[in-house]
Amino acid sequence: MKPVSRPLLYTGLLVLLLILSGISLIAGKVWVPWSAWVSPDIDPRWAIVFELRLPRTLLGIAVGAALGLSGAVLQGYTRNPLADPGVLGVSAMAALGAVLTLYYGVTAVAPWALPVAAISGALIGVGVLMALSGSASSLVTFILAGAILNILSSAGVSLALSLAPNPWAVNEIVDWLMGSLADRSFEEVKMAAPFIVVGCGLLLTLGRALDALTLGETGARSLGVSLSATRWTLALGVGLAAGASVAVTGVIGFVGLVTPHLLRPLVGARPGALLLPSILGGAVIVLAGDVMVRLTPAAGEVKLGVAMAAVGAPFFLVLLLRLRRTVA
Repeated sequence: MKPVSRPLLYTGLLVLLLILSGISLIAGKVWVPWSAWVSPDIDPRWAIVFELRLPRTLLGIAVGAALGLSGAVLQGYTRNPLADPGVLGVSAMAALGAVLTLYYGVTAVAPWALPVAAISGALIGVGVLMALSGSASSLVTFILAGAILNILSSAGVSLALSLAPNPWAVNEIVDWLMGSLADRSFEEVKMAAPFIVVGCGLLLTLGRALDALTLGETGARSLGVSLSATRWTLALGVGLAAGASVAVTGVIGFVGLVTPHLLRPLVGARPGALLLPSILGGAVIVLAGDVMVRLTPAAGEVKLGVAMAAVGAPFFLVLLLRLRRTVA
């Protein structure tokens, strides 16, 4: 497929994002028609829009942007198409940090402890991933390192669930792990947005380094790229962006994996050109998924993390089969 012009791509993604944002504000178990927007003082349904759906929409945009950009940067840096905060264990480590605060009941006393623990877990996860993979960036090395992180964090979460002091703690942990934007308020938006903005800002500075790395590490050094600075910027950016996202929504997987693959045919092979579109594309994917889970004909709302996994797992399988044919 021939790459499209950047203004056309950005315009299309922005229009799609605006449409989905509007649908997100009016759609749900209780539909809020446009007439309620005209007379907010008269129609009580306006409170549903402002108190529940507006923060949910803003959070969906922020989390989708963070995960989409994190996936694009990780795929560009590692030069493998399977890199993603979830696949490489970064999200799982962030979840482990958050689960520990839920297990010990720290959040009841200090609500800020959960995002701090999640971001710390993500930073540790990225650091361990870089340490385990070493200077090599092969597909096998990074996937094995990510598998180790996923196994360790899953074991820690399972241990917390098995030793939970009461069933309410278990329900809270399980409910949070499935990932959702439901019942989020402006408190969560204010909690996560600064970290996501800083993390995404750091990741957007890596465009030139990612383009240079397509020539290999030696070629990147010859172009004046500091590989050490690139590593640390990537680790801090992904840790802040993915950690803050997991802190407020739980684990929502496959967004970072799917988004770059959907946009790459429209952008081209240059990793740096994929970064900004991935911000918009990730936001579109998360908002679209959130609208879909609200409209499912069920008594309760399907968790967004479950829905994204149901969509992302077949995509991941197709990608693996395609890679196997390429290698063969």
